[in-house]
Amino acid sequence: MIGLLTMLALPAHAGSADVGGYFRVMARPDFQGGNGRLGYWNLYGRLMNEGPYGMLDLRYDVLEPIAGSTEPWTSVHARIEGASISNADPGNGSLSNFRLSQVYVKTGNVLLRDVVWQIGTLEYFYGDLGLYDMRPATVFYDTVGLSARYTSDHLELLLGFGDSGYRMYGSSYNSVPTPGGAARLKLGKLELGIGGEAKIEAGVAGNRNAPYHTPGVTYEDWIRGEVAESYLEEFGPELADYFPSPSPRSARSGKLVGYLGFGGFGPVRWNNLFVSLTQLHPEKKTTEIMLGEPLDIWVHDFTDQRTSLVIGDEIQLVLAPDRLDMAWAGLFGDQRDGDNQLMPTDFDRTYASTVLRLQGYPTETFHLLVETSLAREWSRNGNAFREHRDSIFSNTAGRADTRGLEIGDSDTRRTWQLKGGVVINPLGPGIFTRPSLRILYGLQASNVNNAFGNSFVETIDQFNDFDNTERHVRHMAALEAEVWF
Repeated sequence: MIGLLTMLALPAHAGSADVGGYFRVMARPDFQGGNGRLGYWNLYGRLMNEGPYGMLDLRYDVLEPIAGSTEPWTSVHARIEGASISNADPGNGSLSNFRLSQVYVKTGNVLLRDVVWQIGTLEYFYGDLGLYDMRPATVFYDTVGLSARYTSDHLELLLGFGDSGYRMYGSSYNSVPTPGGAARLKLGKLELGIGGEAKIEAGVAGNRNAPYHTPGVTYEDWIRGEVAESYLEEFGPELADYFPSPSPRSARSGKLVGYLGFGGFGPVRWNNLFVSLTQLHPEKKTTEIMLGEPLDIWVHDFTDQRTSLVIGDEIQLVLAPDRLDMAWAGLFGDQRDGDNQLMPTDFDRTYASTVLRLQGYPTETFHLLVETSLAREWSRNGNAFREHRDSIFSNTAGRADTRGLEIGDSDTRRTWQLKGGVVINPLGPGIFTRPSLRILYGLQASNVNNAFGNSFVETIDQFNDFDNTERHVRHMAALEAEVWF
């Protein structure tokens, strides 16, 4: 990494070098025992719900492209990013929190005119939901390989193939071939896009990192973490060495994405609509303890029916030129787990959210910001949330669920946030103009108790050293800086 930075800092002989990036850092003194974020996650809008972050984008033109020329060109790209800044989070800016997330080489006018070949990381996306800081319509996020992109005035076509195994499994790598592609049609003030990818992980007998399933295990025992206990109860400790061996499987997953963009007329600056439908890749295994030794339970058949539908839309409006802008976004997600009919999980839920931001411009650089959001999260398999400090005594029909499949006393979390303050934008008006220096105050109300990251005691055991608290209103102030360069 240091060598790459040094290379880009040297005078370019054959081409030129560019360094760009993004940083955000903030101070949010938290007087309510939280972790410095207003709510749990970006479903309530990214503002005051994100932590610090840093990114450097590096590009070196080995052979610079010449406009209108058919001569070959090539460039080297790298991205370094991580979510830690000194004094702003528990990582304190340690480089161990950063990674070389992208490296690829691009070359054009080789073999085919107007086609750009790319080898390395292949991530491709249609655009951003800026208020949520999300990219729902993305393909090849996990993939390293080869792609070819054809571009004309009205059409963009992308075909790619690679391997996603290292990003998915790390040191437990198994090859996951990933073919896919995307297309974008540009018709003046209208853009249409569609894309997709497939992940195919073949079973390899004897490979401990390949997909398997342990026969004879029930879903309920697995999700409760009681596989070892049930086996010993049925067969006894003397047969512990005869726990069933896993059976090989082949794992498959995939994604379809869609995009619609339009704007440049009336007060509409631009509108982005994204859709993604994902078949999630099955998990490999979980581990329990049997007679003091680790026991692997292979779970392909318990995790191969998980799907995720995400729909997001964001519109940017000019309500009064150079005086008042508005951005309004909505997000809907439907996650289903066909294997699970028992327990609330993040794989079996729906959520919906809307975020509205107004930014006014009393002067060219001094701005006023107001943002509000409303979100609802619903658990398909029953109570996943605790509304009160004593929710353990308020479960369905007043019965405490000592078996652990009912987590709280409500299947719904409702969250409202209001944020406002002053913004200094040296480069002038614009909701997404950066750099941006902000002084903000945020307020959250939720039906769920302590609905923010915290270290509070959740039980009401009489022997707790710390009291169990109840809090539904959350507020905090923030000093923030955010910049693209």
